[in-house]
Amino acid sequence: MKKFIETIKNIWSIEDLRNRILTTLLLVLIYRVGSYIALPGIDANSLGMGEFANKSEKGILGLFNMFAGGSFSRASIFALGIMPYISASIAIQLLTIAVPYFQKLQKEGESGRKKINQYTRVLTVIVTGFQASAYVAFLKQQSAGSIIPEYGSAFFWLTTTVVLTAGTLFVMWLGEKITDKGIGNGTSIIIMVGILARLPQAIIQEFSSRNAQSNGGAMLFLIELAVFVLITIGLILLVQGTRKIPVNYAKRIVGNKQFGGVRQFIPLKVNAAGVMPIIFAQAIMFIPATAIGFATDSNSGFIRIFSDHTNGWYNLIYAVLVIVFTYFYTALIFNPTQMADEMKRNNGFVPGVKPGQATADYIGAVMDRITLPGAFFLALVGILPGIAAAVNINSNFATFFGGTSLLIMVGVILDTLQQIESQLLMRHYDGLMSTGRIKGRTAPANV
Repeated sequence: MKKFIETIKNIWSIEDLRNRILTTLLLVLIYRVGSYIALPGIDANSLGMGEFANKSEKGILGLFNMFAGGSFSRASIFALGIMPYISASIAIQLLTIAVPYFQKLQKEGESGRKKINQYTRVLTVIVTGFQASAYVAFLKQQSAGSIIPEYGSAFFWLTTTVVLTAGTLFVMWLGEKITDKGIGNGTSIIIMVGILARLPQAIIQEFSSRNAQSNGGAMLFLIELAVFVLITIGLILLVQGTRKIPVNYAKRIVGNKQFGGVRQFIPLKVNAAGVMPIIFAQAIMFIPATAIGFATDSNSGFIRIFSDHTNGWYNLIYAVLVIVFTYFYTALIFNPTQMADEMKRNNGFVPGVKPGQATADYIGAVMDRITLPGAFFLALVGILPGIAAAVNINSNFATFFGGTSLLIMVGVILDTLQQIESQLLMRHYDGLMSTGRIKGRTAPANV
């Protein structure tokens, strides 16, 4: 405890770090306040009485609502949250892999990065416009009584689309300001705060339901908390896990000085794909679930599989998709040939492996081997919420037993702590941990 208090004092004594933390807290507070401001023309009091709030908590809309911190179901000015910006960022990232023009921009340094950011912002506006229009249609269909009659249909559609677009751009600006002036990755922190805000209520609901049971409900609740802690520890190991490949650099003597001749390591992450495989797999699984609403026979076995996330076949298919997308997304973002070429240009080589293509093949083989256990563990994390719900854990609390929620929370918190520890060590203070170090930037790049 004394060590913890001393670390807090060290953090507070560094003016730059103190200002960054306070700036982050202020911007997060602005975001949370805005998530409770209802759209113009919406009667917030009657919004929860219809089917809108109920359907906003299920399926892909429930995932969207989770990322938006509950703003989607509250019809707030931040209802679309940061998701349109993330979608645009992922699209641009894929273009930098597939389109030569964007590949060239990526190699141009700071000027190329600014152009890519401009394209991302423009695409964000376009994506937000489409999603805002769909949101208005969904609002009218499910909760028409919540729309104030004085607002005309066309005027409500126009104002709501403009406000939602402006809200998403403002949230995007908040994220960029947190990244520049605050601590941590702004976009990831905004998503994490929205998810974390739902955790206390989920724990209270689970405690209330277990406490009402007469046959050891309190003990079951304590066991659930212990399992939750163990899953969190396992996720930390998954996010932090790396495989180090030794790299030697040839010795060069220029005059009286010696250059190179040192050994370094390439850290290959066990879970290089981050949370993206789970997001992709969920998107695929939601397609049949969405089609169920248009099906005539809702009792067929095929429809029951995709409509119940506690079903064994659902979890099996979902786990296989997570494993497949883990390899797919890792192949997109990881380029062993480029790494081998850069090592060769800098006179570096892996001991016992020839430079060039042989090194690329070796790095690729190592990455494939360490990705396999990471993919299986990630698949287990993905299906844990369904397993938790199957054993009668409250649905809100079950979502925190794994999946996207817990993985994002763990990754973002580790990334933020790593940045704070770097600031402390740079100024010759003790880090956050007495033994070991928080490794690398762990938050997903696009989440």
